[in-house]
Amino acid sequence: MRHGDKVNNLGRTTSHRHALLRNLAIALFTHKRIFTTLAKAKALRGFVEPLITKSKTDSTHSRRLAFSYLNDKEAVKELFGTIAAKVGDRPGGYTRVIKTGFRAGDAAEMAMIEMVDFNEIYTQNKNAAKTTEPKKKTRRAGGSKTAATGEKAATKKAAAPKANKADKPTDETPEAEA
Repeated sequence: MRHGDKVNNLGRTTSHRHALLRNLAIALFTHKRIFTTLAKAKALRGFVEPLITKSKTDSTHSRRLAFSYLNDKEAVKELFGTIAAKVGDRPGGYTRVIKTGFRAGDAAEMAMIEMVDFNEIYTQNKNAAKTTEPKKKTRRAGGSKTAATGEKAATKKAAAPKANKADKPTDETPEAEA
């Protein structure tokens, strides 16, 4: 029974699993997006996220810790260089796992794991939405739309003709006498 066992062993011994996660993490840091099985992607997320958090503080100690996990100088350079610069203000959630379907050979559930800040599709849409739609300015104080008609409430008031005292017929005018 595996009561309280939170580690997915992935059908491997401990040393084999550590080597697998190390190689997947190096590939993720260099390519920013990899395709693997869903179970491996979820296990990799738990391996990679603490390393990215450590990379936010660029010290010799944190670099040595990252190197002890990865054993790859180029991956550590990439982690503390471009990745740490992009995720510096993000409080967590550095990776995204997206299911991609089933593998043809053995019907294993496949997934794509990617670095969140390095996806050009989402970042372009986010930046484009900010730049193309400037805030709408109005000269009126209450220029909000009404829910029922979709028209501005201020335009209904402006469309109604205003009646002045001079426009109203009184008993003293010649129109009223006739």
